Amino acid sequence: MPRITFHDLDMFYEKMGMGEAVIFLHSGYSRGILAFASQLLDFQRKYTCYLPDLRGHGRTRCESLEWSTPQIAEDILQFMDRLNITKAHLVGYSLGANVALYVAINNPDKVATITTIGTSGFCDPTGAEQFEPEWLLQTEQMDFINQMIERHEEAHKGNWQQYLRQSALDWTLFPQLTREQLGLIRCPALFITGEHDPYVGEEKLKLLVSIVKESSYLVVAGGSHRPHMIRENPVLVNDSILAFLDANPIR
Repeated sequence: MPRITFHDLDMFYEKMGMGEAVIFLHSGYSRGILAFASQLLDFQRKYTCYLPDLRGHGRTRCESLEWSTPQIAEDILQFMDRLNITKAHLVGYSLGANVALYVAINNPDKVATITTIGTSGFCDPTGAEQFEPEWLLQTEQMDFINQMIERHEEAHKGNWQQYLRQSALDWTLFPQLTREQLGLIRCPALFITGEHDPYVGEEKLKLLVSIVKESSYLVVAGGSHRPHMIRENPVLVNDSILAFLDANPIR
């Protein structure tokens, strides 16, 4: 499986398809190919799909267990440089959606479009405390704990408590973006939420679209925080993103 090393990071990624580059940025608590399993077959027909495991997650390795959304955004730029990707479409989910915002704001020349799923663009720590290891142990959430141990063993080297604390901390702190910073996004943007996403929803995306000039939004009826996944509405989400990318090719 492909890996790329830069600075302190040994990043695992998967690549498939041919065409313009689309970098898929996964959520917290997940990793690339799991977060976007329902997108792969559709997108690889026309695009070169890159699915990195972000710092602190999955099969990516680092001596330090500390990470943050802005740091991951810098990692993605290094990833692009090392793979000679001069410009890409970014598709981000939750944590990955916030990473996409940072990249688009700070390095606009590297980004053709951004598609976000499950972010309002503003920090909302609601619910983060329920993912702290102490709360999970107290409420006997062993299935989730065991999933985190198995899913991220290479990244956290067995220290699943530190992994969960770091994830909750990042959720609490980021994104730290002002309206002025979000207004700097100049590439075409598509913001997606599930109708019943407890962290986003239509009203929050209306505000985001009012700030980001060349943007639109999609509300997936009946959808949750993960409307692109199996058992929700991946067909609608895929068709909507593919149409958006087709209308905004890399220039």
